[in-house]
Amino acid sequence: MSIVIRLDVLLAERKRSSLEVAERIGITPVNFSKLKTGKVKALRLSTLEALCRELDCQPGDLLVYRQSDSSSDESR
Repeated sequence: MSIVIRLDVLLAERKRSSLEVAERIGITPVNFSKLKTGKVKALRLSTLEALCRELDCQPGDLLVYRQSDSSSDESR
């Protein structure tokens, strides 16, 4: 199972730059890039709230659950 962060999709739909949004929500461009590429293990609720406010969306617009292949889960 995995949670996919759809930040890149929302940025494109709203024609916003990563740098602009990162500055407006108060996180570094490096951390924003990690969020965008899904290379994070946790997401603070305050960051999620700031993203939703800035991008005028709901948490479900940003986060999507995708069930993975059960054989790959067993190998962990």
